[in-house]
Amino acid sequence: MPLLGAHMSVAGGFHNAVDAAAEHGMECVQIFTKNNNQWQARPMDPGSVDLFCRRLEETGIRLPCAHASYLINLGSPKEDLWQKSITAMTIELERAEVLGLAGVVLHPGSFTTSSEEEGIERISEALDVVLLSTDGLDVEVWLENTAGQGTNLGHRFEQLEAIISRLPDASRVGICLDSCHLFAAGYALESPEEYLQTMTEFDETVGRDRLRAWHLNDSKREFGSRVDRHETIGEGHLGLEPFRHILNDPLSADLPMYLETPKGDRDDRTLDAINLETLRSLAR
Repeated sequence: MPLLGAHMSVAGGFHNAVDAAAEHGMECVQIFTKNNNQWQARPMDPGSVDLFCRRLEETGIRLPCAHASYLINLGSPKEDLWQKSITAMTIELERAEVLGLAGVVLHPGSFTTSSEEEGIERISEALDVVLLSTDGLDVEVWLENTAGQGTNLGHRFEQLEAIISRLPDASRVGICLDSCHLFAAGYALESPEEYLQTMTEFDETVGRDRLRAWHLNDSKREFGSRVDRHETIGEGHLGLEPFRHILNDPLSADLPMYLETPKGDRDDRTLDAINLETLRSLAR
C-alpha cells in the first residue's frame, strides 16, 4: 500500500499540518514552508521547527515534502525574475532541509517570450546554480510534470528529460508525477494498457528510478485540454480507473502520494477524508 496523504495547511504552526494529517489517518503530508504567493519568507522559529519534527516522529507520518512557491520561474528570459527565482528556490531548499523534508516539488518553469529550447536551457542552468549553492543538503528537488498551459514546460516527458540531462549533477533531482497534469497533457491512463504504455514511455524517457512521489488529482477538464484544474477523486474526467492502476502499481508501492484536491466539507465529512476513503477502496 502506498503512503497516502495530502497538502495540508500550516496556519498556526508547521505542526498543525502534521496533526491534521494524523487525524485523517494519513501516512505522508505536503506543506508550504512559507506563503506561496509572496517572495519574502519570515524566519523560521526554532521552537516551531522542533515541534513539527517531534509531531512527525510521534505520529509516524513519513516522507513530508514541500511545494515551492508558484512565483518561481526558472525558465524566465527576464534576468531579474530569473535571478529572483534562483534565490527563492535556494531558500525553499534551505527551509525544507531545516524541517527534515524529503523533497521540494517544483513546477519547472515557463519560457514566456523566448522559446521551448531556451526555456529548458534556462531551467537547467538555474537548477545547477541552486543545487551547487545547496550542496551538502539532503533535501531533493522534485520536478513536477505540468498540464502544459500557456508556455509551461514539463508537460512532455522529453522536456523533463532534457532539463535533467543538461545538469552536471542530477543526483538530487527526482520527479513528482501529477495524475491530473498527465491526463490534461494527453497521457492516457484509463485502461491497464494505456497506463502501462504511459509509464513505459516515462521509464524509457526519464526513468522510473527518478520517480519520487505522486500528486493524486482528478481533472475538471477533458483529456488533452492542457488546462490545470483539479477535481475530487472519481468526480472528474479521469474517473476511478487511473487511480486504481496507480495505487496497485508495484513500482509505486513505497512512494508517497499526496492529494491536491479541493478542500471543504460534505455531509459532515471533509473532502480529504472522502478522497482517502475512495483511494483506499481501490487498493488491492
